[in-house]
Amino acid sequence: MTDASLGGRLARGLAGEYAALVLVVLLLVALFSAASEHFFTRLTFTTLANQVPALTVTTVGMTLVLVAGGIDLSVGAVMALTAAILGVALAGWHWPLPLALLACGGIGALAGLVNGLVTVRWALPSFIVTLGMLEIARGGAYLVTDSRSVFVGAGLDAIGAPLPWLGLSPAFLVAVGLVIAGQLVLTRTVFGRYLVAIGTNREAVRLSGIAAAPVEVAVFTLSGALAGLGGAFHVAYLESADPNAGVGLELSAIAAVVIGGTSLRGGRGSVVASFLGVLVIVVLQAGLAQVGASEPAKRIVTGGVIIASVVLDAIRHGWRRSS
Repeated sequence: MTDASLGGRLARGLAGEYAALVLVVLLLVALFSAASEHFFTRLTFTTLANQVPALTVTTVGMTLVLVAGGIDLSVGAVMALTAAILGVALAGWHWPLPLALLACGGIGALAGLVNGLVTVRWALPSFIVTLGMLEIARGGAYLVTDSRSVFVGAGLDAIGAPLPWLGLSPAFLVAVGLVIAGQLVLTRTVFGRYLVAIGTNREAVRLSGIAAAPVEVAVFTLSGALAGLGGAFHVAYLESADPNAGVGLELSAIAAVVIGGTSLRGGRGSVVASFLGVLVIVVLQAGLAQVGASEPAKRIVTGGVIIASVVLDAIRHGWRRSS
């Protein structure tokens, strides 16, 4: 298959996914706008936009990992750990902001690097390795903060505070930029093509003489670094570092990726479609909250949407349980 034919197929497939997901988002907005007079307001949409940067950047990393055939269950805990380190570095150790941010991202990348090295070196399932990292990072977050929230104050307002003339935070704009960058990496670079090839057939990649291991380690490292950035966004939004932050974030990221149509078997995905999946989740949860749905009801509906997305994807791509 030539690059041109592959690119054409991807372009046609992604165009269809974008249209369907945008339609779902618009339908949800219309539905909740009809159900609640307070939903269709500028305040609602800007509030939602400023809440999603941490989930968005972790979803970018999760998409790339899943395309390569892996999974990263540690992103929520790594986000909490890096947020804790950032909070303590600023409020307790009085580090300069650039150094504290560098430590935040560096710890995230280090956690991802360990995930990648252990997974590749001993050919272990990535969900087991990253599950272990989840516990390590969560324990580290409790240890660093002494199990208490660390108030940071307005020190990160330049990242998390909405711009007065726009209503959106720099964190949201950076997150959208990373979605575009992630899509370009996946579709326009050799690294992205290797991710797709490894996720499609790792053995064929090995037989073709391509070293898959460095690529896999790199994508886990990137996922960890993006989780670290998510930690900075989280602290900037809440003005504090909470060791309990990010609980369930990995499930939300996986849900967004699945709704976006990325294959859980690897070899296929889109970062932009995953971002649209994020929008589906946040609009759905915000809308249900505004119409007075209880927390159990919101979880049941969200879970139903995720299962429906997986079933539709399986039907569309001809999966069979026995295959």
